[in-house]
Amino acid sequence: MCVVCYFLADSPTKHAPRPPVGNRVTVVLGAQWGDEGKGKVVDLLAQDADMVCRCQGGNNAGHTVVVDSVEYDFHLLPSGIINPKVTAFIGNGVVIHLPGLFEEAEKNESKGKDWEKRLIISDRAHIVFDFHQAVDGVQEQQRQEQAGKNLGTTKKGIGPVYSAKAARSGLRICDLLADFTQFSERYKALAQQYKGMYPTLEIDIEGELIKLKNYVERIKHMVRDGVHYMYEALHGPPKKILVEGANAALLDIDFGTYPFVTSSNCTVGGVCTGLGMPPQNVGEVYGVVKAYTTRVGIGAFPSEQSNEIGELLQTRGKEVGVTTGRKRRCGWLDLVLIKYAHMINGFTALALTKLDILDVFAEIKVGVSYKVDNQTIPYFPANQEVLQHVEVQYETLPGWNSDTSAVRSFEELPENAQKYVHFIEGHVGVPGTIVHTHTHTHTHTYTHRHRHAHTHRYTHTHTHTHTLMHRK
Repeated sequence: MCVVCYFLADSPTKHAPRPPVGNRVTVVLGAQWGDEGKGKVVDLLAQDADMVCRCQGGNNAGHTVVVDSVEYDFHLLPSGIINPKVTAFIGNGVVIHLPGLFEEAEKNESKGKDWEKRLIISDRAHIVFDFHQAVDGVQEQQRQEQAGKNLGTTKKGIGPVYSAKAARSGLRICDLLADFTQFSERYKALAQQYKGMYPTLEIDIEGELIKLKNYVERIKHMVRDGVHYMYEALHGPPKKILVEGANAALLDIDFGTYPFVTSSNCTVGGVCTGLGMPPQNVGEVYGVVKAYTTRVGIGAFPSEQSNEIGELLQTRGKEVGVTTGRKRRCGWLDLVLIKYAHMINGFTALALTKLDILDVFAEIKVGVSYKVDNQTIPYFPANQEVLQHVEVQYETLPGWNSDTSAVRSFEELPENAQKYVHFIEGHVGVPGTIVHTHTHTHTHTYTHRHRHAHTHRYTHTHTHTHTLMHRK
C-alpha cells in the first residue's frame, strides 16, 4: 500500500506578516435587470476617483449623465471619464466595436472633455467586427422564425463575439497591433466561417479591413498590457480606483435569467477576470437597486405589473432604454432578486435609486418570497418555466404621499419613506444604504460613511441633479 502525506513545510517566514494587498477597487454593480441608475452612483463616486474601469460587456449597455446642462450618453466608455482628472481603463473582459468606440469618443470630445488622451485599453480585449453585429441580427431573426420568440438582444454583436472568444476563433486588440497581414488572414477566415453558417450574410471584408488598418495608428497609443497596467495601479502609489459594472446581476451569463441574459459575467467575479486582478483587491461593492423593478425585452418577471400601476411607474420613471429606445416593463420591488444578487456579489452597501417615483402611491407592495406549488422556496429558480409561474408573496407598506424629489438628507424623508428603506436593508441584510431622488436644485450631495468609520462628503454642481443620501 502506498501512502502519500501532504504537509506544510516549516519555514522561517511562516509567521512573517503577509505583504500589503495594495489599493482596493470600489465596485458599482446592478442588482436587478439593468437600468438601475448605476451611472448616477458612478458619476458621484468618480468625483473622487483617480481611475475608472470597465470590466465586461460592450456597447450594449447604456446610460445618460447630465453635467452642467451637457448630456452625455455612454455605451462603451466608462462614464467616470467625465471627471477631467480621471484615467479610464477598458479591461480585457470588454468587447470593443472600434467604430462605435470612436464615434462615442468623438461625440463627447466635441463637448470639450479631451477623453482620448485619458483612455487606456487592454491589449487582451476582443474586437467586435461589423459582421458580428450582422450575425446578431440574423440569429435573432432565426430565433423569431423558429421558436416564435427572440432573446431581445441589442444587435450590437455581443453574443457572437463572446461566442467566438469561447470558441478561440476571436481576434483581440493585440492581434490588430501586431502583424496586420496575419491579422487579415485570421479575419478573413473568421468571416468565411460565418458566411458558411449564414449564406445570406453580406460581409464587406476588404472594406472593413481598410477601416481597421486606419484605426491602428489612432489606437496604439492607448493600448497597454492590461495585466501589468492593472498591477501597477493596484500596487503603486495610493489611488482611488472605481469599477463600473455594465448590465446587472440578473443579466449575468451564469447567474441571470438564462437564456434571456447578456453574454458576460456582470457579477463581482467578472471584475477580477475582466481586469486581471486578484479578489483581495476588491474593496467596497455597491449594489444599485431601483426602488421598483424594471426589465427590457422578454423573459420572466415575477413582480411585473401589467396594469395601471406598471403604466404609472413607466410614465413617472421615464422608463425607456438608452441603448434600445424600448419601453421598460415595470413592477414592484422584488427582494427575492436583490437577496439573490447579494448572495453572489456580497454587497457592502446598497444604493437605492428613484425613490421619489413612488411618492404618489398610497401603499407600496414589496415582493419578499416565492411560492411554487403552494410551497415557499428558499432560492431563486434557475429554470425559466418555473420562474414564470412562481407566486410572489408581497408585504404591503404604507406610502408617504408627499414629494421627496428635493429632499437633501435621509432624516428629511417622510417617516414612511424611511421605513421603506429600513425594510429593504433589514430584509436583504445589507447596511449603509445610499438613497437617491431626483432634484431640481443645482448641486449634487453625496454622503457615505465608510465601513471603516470615517465619513466622506462630496458636493459638485450640476444643472440637472440627483441627491444621494446615506442612511446613517
